[in-house]
Amino acid sequence: MNILILGSGGREHAFAKKIAESNKINQLFVAPGNAGTAAVATNLDVNPTNFEAIKEAVLQYNITMVVVGPEAPLVEGVHDFFLADELLKNIPVIGPKKDGALLEGSKDFSKQFMEKHQVPTAKYQSFTATTLQEGKAFLETLNPPFVLKADGLAAGKGVLIINDLEEAKAELEEMLSNQKFGNASSTVVIEEFLDGIELSVFVLTDGKNYKILPSAKDYKRIGEGDTGLNTGGMGAISPVPFADDAFIQKVEERVIKPTVNGLQKEGIDYRGFIFIGLMNVNGDPFVIEYNVRMGDPETEVVLPRIQSDLVELFEGVANQTLESKSYEVTPQTAVTVMLVSGGYPEAYENGKEITGYTNVNNSTVYHAGTKKTAEKVVTNGGRVMAVTSFGDTIEEALEKSYTSIDKISFENMYYRKDIGFDLV
Repeated sequence: MNILILGSGGREHAFAKKIAESNKINQLFVAPGNAGTAAVATNLDVNPTNFEAIKEAVLQYNITMVVVGPEAPLVEGVHDFFLADELLKNIPVIGPKKDGALLEGSKDFSKQFMEKHQVPTAKYQSFTATTLQEGKAFLETLNPPFVLKADGLAAGKGVLIINDLEEAKAELEEMLSNQKFGNASSTVVIEEFLDGIELSVFVLTDGKNYKILPSAKDYKRIGEGDTGLNTGGMGAISPVPFADDAFIQKVEERVIKPTVNGLQKEGIDYRGFIFIGLMNVNGDPFVIEYNVRMGDPETEVVLPRIQSDLVELFEGVANQTLESKSYEVTPQTAVTVMLVSGGYPEAYENGKEITGYTNVNNSTVYHAGTKKTAEKVVTNGGRVMAVTSFGDTIEEALEKSYTSIDKISFENMYYRKDIGFDLV
């Protein structure tokens, strides 16, 4: 098989390394990829949301399957584009069509979906610029902190958690009347705050059957002790110690089954990943959000733990035979620590030479924001590399990652030294 992966981050490098292990793979391509994917695949200079350019590449390189990494191509309808094209319609796309991608593309749609299919979630209401005053009145009925979510995609920055009522009202006005997040905040979901411990559970589904992938917990804040600004993710751990068999069984019965069945009832033929962001509230799972792809950096701890052939699982998704595919996971713990550019998640500089990563032998280094120039590899993004290690305990795995990080260097490199602090 010739497979094309869309995307350029650590998630896509993790996919590329895992897919490259399969004996079913002939040639592997990544668009646009990074310096890490270039070592296991052929990078193509194609934007993942330029569907015509993707079509050209698919036909030129005789691609037989497309795996979509990020959310934007899915929300914009890359799967629908393939199905509507005579030359592409028989090439499987791993990732939902536009109707399924609404689970992530619209917070309002996903909340309505949860309510309709009795998936446990926080109480909420949605507002637009014309109902701004009603939105402010609704805030007054809630206890702080107040949760405001832009309805559309806002590059991971569209969720605000605010303790002060007047500040929450002002931010609501900024989002609705002054388009703080552009079109993404033309509708805003206000919901009650859930007090608990966050985690993610991932599902791979062919639209009928599903496999529950390993649980993971990521660390979003830039500062240690979960302080400072939100980022795309500073590290992750899998499995989550408190997500034992009993808890995952609750997730399956109360969340996964109603979600997969709900999609079928809505007539949504969903083939791909469902990322379920959960809050563990006194031992009970509540859904914070759905994403329609794998998370990053969670992919860098979830995929390495899967011992089965990922391409075979993807064939099961494409052919709706996922139930018959063998699926095994290592019991070992995987951790990843993200190395980021100084200044991230605000202003930072690209083009800093990265050294030492080829000397790492006890961990896996996943490239995220990197670029290969003629003679060196340089930084090309806020999140630069993810360093993943295995261990029998979280502590053992973390020690390996931090020892490996000591070998890696680039100017103004920063990472959190307390990943997993709340779990060990």
